Amino acid sequence: MSISNMEKVAVLTEALPYMQEFFGKTIVIKYGGNAMINAELKQKVVQDIIFMKYAGMKPVVVHGGGPEITAALKQMGKQSSFVGGLRVTDAETMEVAEMVLAGKINTEIVNLLNRSGVKAVGLNGKDANLTLAKKHLAQVVENSQLKEVDIGFVGDVERINPEIINMLLDNDYIPVIAPTGVDAVGNSYNINADYVAGEIAAALGAEKLLLLTDVEGLYRDFKNRAGFVSTLTFAEATTMIAKGLLDGGMIPKIESCVRALAGGAAKAHIIDGRLPHSLLLEVFTTEGIGTEVVKKGSETL
Repeated sequence: MSISNMEKVAVLTEALPYMQEFFGKTIVIKYGGNAMINAELKQKVVQDIIFMKYAGMKPVVVHGGGPEITAALKQMGKQSSFVGGLRVTDAETMEVAEMVLAGKINTEIVNLLNRSGVKAVGLNGKDANLTLAKKHLAQVVENSQLKEVDIGFVGDVERINPEIINMLLDNDYIPVIAPTGVDAVGNSYNINADYVAGEIAAALGAEKLLLLTDVEGLYRDFKNRAGFVSTLTFAEATTMIAKGLLDGGMIPKIESCVRALAGGAAKAHIIDGRLPHSLLLEVFTTEGIGTEVVKKGSETL
């Protein structure tokens, strides 16, 4: 079914105020989930990023890669094990993670963007000490006691040094960042991409943090798909974290949003990356999609 010329005009005029509002602003995109695996969705994400760039925005891409790391380890005959949802990462696994994240996925995304007419540059945590990391200790319950467990080269972000990102943005490049980090003595760490994206959004004072995921957004009761949350305040988000009201994969996403807002980002959004052109729908339409996390509001839990 074709749309009329007036409907096309309506779409363009709806986007105009958002182009004006976000012109010259930094938008951090965490690229992950099914949108990284499905070839058609991957192309649409790239198109969305290019659209933002030509609309005058400054996109910064942070990508994940967990399934690809698992597949690479399996090919080597090495099974992945997880503690508290985090991959146990010995030295060999860390080498594979770096190879997949920085050597394969990062260069693929950069290549797709460059072939589409923009300038993209790949980065990882070691480049100009971009992501300084520290060891993460997983928390598990054992005999009704909370216990910390060393799971190897899994890290937390200690500090982001954004100089290289700003230099690239100032010179009209799109930075594409792998979620690895390095500590003070040169050890490499694999870091959850949501957390890296949130810390980078904070360090850059981004206008928006956009987290692509494989669900519609946040539900107050995820198991029953009840109470979809379109807007969540910073205070509500921190309360949900403190009360343990979040499920599995939503925990790092909400924590990432909180960190981004606390550090100076204006807004954070959790959006369904399975929906074609979800980035454009969130940024350039009145209704938007997914769940937005804002600094202030009147909602209560």
